Amino acid sequence: MSTSSAIVSASPETASPRSRAGQGSLAVLLLLCLGHMAVDLYSSALGALQPLLVRHFGLSLTQAGFLGGLLVFSAVTQPVYGILSDRWHTRLFAALGPGIAALFISCLGIAPSYGWLLAMVWLGGAGIAMFHPQATARATMGMEEHRGRAMALFVSAGTLGFALGPTYFTFVTQRAGLEGAWIAAIPGIAVTLFLLWVLPLPDRPLGTARSFDLGAMRSVARPLTILFFLVFIGSAVQITFAQFLLLYLNLERGFGVDTARYTLSLYLGGGAIGGFLGGHLADRMGGRNVILLSMVGSLPLLGIFFLTEGWVALVSLILGGTVLLFTVPVNLVMAQELAPKQAGTVSALMMGFAWGTAGVLFM
Repeated sequence: MSTSSAIVSASPETASPRSRAGQGSLAVLLLLCLGHMAVDLYSSALGALQPLLVRHFGLSLTQAGFLGGLLVFSAVTQPVYGILSDRWHTRLFAALGPGIAALFISCLGIAPSYGWLLAMVWLGGAGIAMFHPQATARATMGMEEHRGRAMALFVSAGTLGFALGPTYFTFVTQRAGLEGAWIAAIPGIAVTLFLLWVLPLPDRPLGTARSFDLGAMRSVARPLTILFFLVFIGSAVQITFAQFLLLYLNLERGFGVDTARYTLSLYLGGGAIGGFLGGHLADRMGGRNVILLSMVGSLPLLGIFFLTEGWVALVSLILGGTVLLFTVPVNLVMAQELAPKQAGTVSALMMGFAWGTAGVLFM
């Protein structure tokens, strides 16, 4: 039996009925895509701000690194928000996340001390963590067809925001300085106000479960574990490149800092395209084949980047990032099909917990 068929057949739950068509409508999906792009814009900002924070606060490299690790570790808490979003009848996790992340990450330059820096990074990370489980679960709710494409659109919106984050904060700090970077919070706060205004309430707690159903999770533990480790492996490669590519280009390839930042944005932008393409490919050729294509195809392309120079290296880097992230929407949809009544929880496991665990281990 193939991996994808084993995963689907292992689910003891049938797809839950969709009581409100609007939950899975294109309008709700687009609203959540807007929120995803906004919240991930701030999740990648710390890398651009760290050199300025080091100079402004006189931080050691260890202290600066701990800030980055703390932000990554906040992703490990996503299952907590997933469990709560599966239980409570609310839209606040998805709606408030962008504004909370924007406020605390953008205001790091006016923190009075290193202790406050730690607290603000943690709170900004909490905004990022609370958004993802609920929004990911709702993104395809009510859709019977083309769920892979819908999830690909949602994932790509977040990856695009993540790719734009370093460039956006570089632009702001070059004009307003670190202490004036608080103005960068305006888009995220505006998105939160917009979502509070127009995002509809779920008709009931996500996936119909009013509490965490450990039995349902235990019954699909094996296929979920397989999916988790696939996500973990891909996340480890992605995080390693995202965290160290700028330094590598600057120190080993002689790129200027701004050129290295733009190259990093191109690499991350390739990942945004990859997530979008992966969902489309999954609807056509099946999730298992997309996962195999990503695993087999991405590593040679990323290897070529280290062995070549010039435009060949740049193209292979971008293509490698594109193919690497083919699997993100595929894994999410597969996990949600395994445990539809715990959609927020399994989304958090696949997106936040796997990514955060990889980040803690490989940063």
